[in-house]
Amino acid sequence: MNNKNKVLLASLAVGIGAAPQAHALGIRIADQAPKAIARGNAFAATADDPSAIYYNPAGITQLESLNALAGAYVVVIDSEYAAPDGSRMDTKDKTHVVPHAFYAWAPEDWPVAFGLGIYSPYGLGLQWPDNSTFREGEGSIRYATINPVVAWEVCPTFSIAGGFRYNHAKAELRQTIASRAIFPPGGEMRFIGDGADIGFNAGLLWKPHEQHSFGLTYFSATRIELEGDSSRSGADALGIPTMSERAEARFQFPQHVVAGYSFRPTKLWNFEVNVDWTDWDMLDTVTLQQASGNLGLAFNWQSSFMYEFGVTRYIGETWRVSAGYIFSENSVPESSFSPLVPDSDRHVWSAGVGGTHGQWAWDAAYQFAWGPSRDIANSTTAFPVGGTANGSYEFFSHALAVTVGYRF
Repeated sequence: MNNKNKVLLASLAVGIGAAPQAHALGIRIADQAPKAIARGNAFAATADDPSAIYYNPAGITQLESLNALAGAYVVVIDSEYAAPDGSRMDTKDKTHVVPHAFYAWAPEDWPVAFGLGIYSPYGLGLQWPDNSTFREGEGSIRYATINPVVAWEVCPTFSIAGGFRYNHAKAELRQTIASRAIFPPGGEMRFIGDGADIGFNAGLLWKPHEQHSFGLTYFSATRIELEGDSSRSGADALGIPTMSERAEARFQFPQHVVAGYSFRPTKLWNFEVNVDWTDWDMLDTVTLQQASGNLGLAFNWQSSFMYEFGVTRYIGETWRVSAGYIFSENSVPESSFSPLVPDSDRHVWSAGVGGTHGQWAWDAAYQFAWGPSRDIANSTTAFPVGGTANGSYEFFSHALAVTVGYRF
């Protein structure tokens, strides 16, 4: 493969996996329903609505009859960059809508319950402006999971559950590869691919006392082969003709584990703390395979934790208010840092309100996330024609989540 092709491929590869999120933890979306989001996602040991299918599937044994829940998580993300020369820029504003739906059926007098979840545990996207130091780039991942589960109440104080997850991902990655003076307007590299895989999740819920409960949730790793096309256009000035070819990239999505403890001093209060671990050590090198030459991109991400704290105050039989806090560790080391995944330690605050009225239930939550300025001085991520990932990055996001539920 000649040097010009290597430059083009390197520019495209920078975008693989590019999809920032409201938390750290690489490209994972941990926020799936407002009742949990309002509590800082500290819900594994409570798990008392249909969203338990994601947070802890063993919790659906606590429900009665058939329950349905549907809604969306809407987030606006902003990353700010300060270059070593003092210039500053922001990402282009985008509003991302992440829908979810959960259904749970607990037949009367049966020790088993059944559930189905449809949600998106990874994804979102980011775009820097045309005049960014590291050139224009955009990345997005759309990831959907269909997750049927079965839960068994072994005894009144202990339940276990398991299910399989059908996962489908689509990636659209675009990267301008040189300065406008050399590269004609509109010239770019692009990769579009999709793929699917099967994984599983499991959970347990133990309530040894009415004031104490413990929850544990596990999600298996999956490996999705993204198959599609790569293309380059507008590169005549570099002596490379416009072309398109089949390409594929194998991406490893990590296993993760959540452990939680809930304390309920009275029926009016519920305090919970969760520890959430994601095994991003699994993501080392992604290879973009195509006829004109393969390229290995080193991610070398690192496993990280989220520490989640939540409290809910119940007001009568109808209302509840909640608040939460999350500290989320960075998953991307400085050496392989990319502006398209500007990961950092994050502080996340949330609050919400909900109500139950007859057979109807609803919840709404607001969430604010802040990633303090992270200085990058040793990134080995390659940007051609003098581009660099070095500089300072600060992160902000605002999110609103709403669901409506019905018990049949």
